[in-house]
Amino acid sequence: MKDSLSQSIRILFIFSFFLLSGCSTTPSAQQGLSDPRDPIEVINRPFWTFTWDYADKYVAKPASEFYTTNMPVFLRTGFYNMALNLNEPASIINNLLQLKMGNAAKATGRFVLNSTIGLFGFYDPASDFEWSTEQEEFGEVLGLYGVGDGPYLVIPGLGPSSVREEVGDYVDRLYWPLAVIDFWPNVVRLGVIGLEKRASIKDQEQLLENSTDSYEFIKNAYFQNMNYRVYDGNPPIIIDEDEEAAIDALLDEFED
Repeated sequence: MKDSLSQSIRILFIFSFFLLSGCSTTPSAQQGLSDPRDPIEVINRPFWTFTWDYADKYVAKPASEFYTTNMPVFLRTGFYNMALNLNEPASIINNLLQLKMGNAAKATGRFVLNSTIGLFGFYDPASDFEWSTEQEEFGEVLGLYGVGDGPYLVIPGLGPSSVREEVGDYVDRLYWPLAVIDFWPNVVRLGVIGLEKRASIKDQEQLLENSTDSYEFIKNAYFQNMNYRVYDGNPPIIIDEDEEAAIDALLDEFED
């Protein structure tokens, strides 16, 4: 059994999305104010409530706090390095697909060096050479070549995503060595990554708590982050022509 538990949840949700999206409209859609990125808001919102108010509050957050408090730092760092190291072959291919030859070479060097001298990735000697730890996903490849995010999704218990990201994650799991990792080792790998990622957003929790609508806050943050990653931190500036025309008209009035 080689698929992870989260993969099964995601696939089940994707099927549910296509089944339900055809017959679902959001309250905002009925008023003509729907967000075109989020055609199934009526489904996503309850899933977000479950994810943030229950799954995160009672499972993910306590588990992350327990893990980070009780696990020695060198073990935490080592396990996290090992989990990320398994993603490097996918990152190599995704860099090549984007013609980022320099990054592909660095990713190759990272994987070879950390898998050997670094004891299967537990240590990170590649960082001594300043080889970047940034990993490319297939969803970013699709985005670079013009494939849109597709409908916004909230995966119950896992958080925000999109159709493009889910397709990209599925493809990434087909690369070696992820494709040959057995079920339980993969669960451990995903668990370590999940616990560390949850710990990394601890300082940003207050922003979410203080937002007037946590659902909209996290959705907008998700799309901004995806755009940032696709364009390697330099997303194109999108000019709203109607808004620009209105500003020009207002400036003309002041000049007159």
